[in-house]
Amino acid sequence: MMVTESLRDAYGEKLVELGGRYRDLVVLDADLSTSTKTALFGKKYPDRFFNMGIAEQSMVTTAAGLALSGKIVFASTFAVFLMRTYEQIRQSVCYNNLNVKFVVTHAGITVGEDGATHQIIEDVGIMSGLPNMRVIVPVDSVETTSVIEYLVEETKTPYYVRLSREKFPILNDESYEYRPGRSVTFKDGSDITIVAMGVMVSMALKAAETLKSRGIDARVINMSSIKPIDRYAIIKAARETGRIVTAEEHSIYNGLGSRVAEVVGEEYPVPVWRIGMRDTFGKSGKAWELFDYFHIGVEDIVRIAESCFREEKRYENIP
Repeated sequence: MMVTESLRDAYGEKLVELGGRYRDLVVLDADLSTSTKTALFGKKYPDRFFNMGIAEQSMVTTAAGLALSGKIVFASTFAVFLMRTYEQIRQSVCYNNLNVKFVVTHAGITVGEDGATHQIIEDVGIMSGLPNMRVIVPVDSVETTSVIEYLVEETKTPYYVRLSREKFPILNDESYEYRPGRSVTFKDGSDITIVAMGVMVSMALKAAETLKSRGIDARVINMSSIKPIDRYAIIKAARETGRIVTAEEHSIYNGLGSRVAEVVGEEYPVPVWRIGMRDTFGKSGKAWELFDYFHIGVEDIVRIAESCFREEKRYENIP
C-alpha cells in the first residue's frame, strides 16, 4: 500500500518555511487560500500576503507589478479560474519575463464532484504555449516541496505548477531534487515505455506490475517537467523500447502526449499511443471512479500497452 500525502499541504508548508528565509517573498490568492493552503503563509506573514478576492485578472497584474519591484511572487487559485487571466499572464508576466510563480490547485478530473465546469483538462497545453513560461506537474508531495524551493532559489522566470485536490502516493525519497527538463525513471524496462505525469505515474507503475506478469517489461518515466521536457529520456526510450505510451490526467491534445509525440516525430519516430481525456469535458463523480469512467485508469493503461504488441503482429504479415 502506497503512502499518500497532499500536494497542496506540501506547497503551503514550504511557503511558510521559505518565507522565513526570503523577506522579499510575497503570496497572492484569489479568495481560495484555505483550499490552496496559502492561508498558512498568510497567517504567519500577514504583511506579505494579499487576498485579491474573486478578481483573478487583478491578482495577475498585481503580481506582475510586485515582481517588477523586485519581489519573489507566488500567485495561487484553482487551476480553472487562472485560465480567466490568459491575457494578463501573456502580456504582463510572460512578455516581460517576470519572476511570478503560478501554483494552482484542483486541476484535472480529481476535482471530482465539483464537476465538468471545475475540472480543467486543457491548462498544461494553454500554459505551455506561452513564451517564457515553464510548466511543471509534480508527481508527489516530495517533488512539490523540491519544486517550490527550486522556484525561489534557482530561477527568476515565470512558472506554472499544477497541483491536485486529492492526495497522491509518495514515490520519491527525501533526497530527491527537482531540476528543469529532467525526468525520473521509476522502473526500467525493455519492451515498452510509459511516460506519465502527476498521479498517472503511480497508475503506470501499477500497470507495469500487471504487464510484467503477462510477459511485457515496461519502463515507467515520471515526466513532471513538461516545459522544458526531457528530450534525451524520450529519445533514449524510443531507441531502446521502440514503443511509447503516454498517460496524463489532461486532454491528449496539447498535453504530455503531444509533447512526447513531437520529440519522437522529430528525432526517432516510433509508435506513440496517448492515454488521456479525448476531446471531452469532465463529469461530476467520485474522483478515482472517473479514471475508469473516462478509460484512463490502471486497467486501461494495461489494455493499451498490450494492444501495442497486437497491432504490431497484425501488420507484420502484410506485404
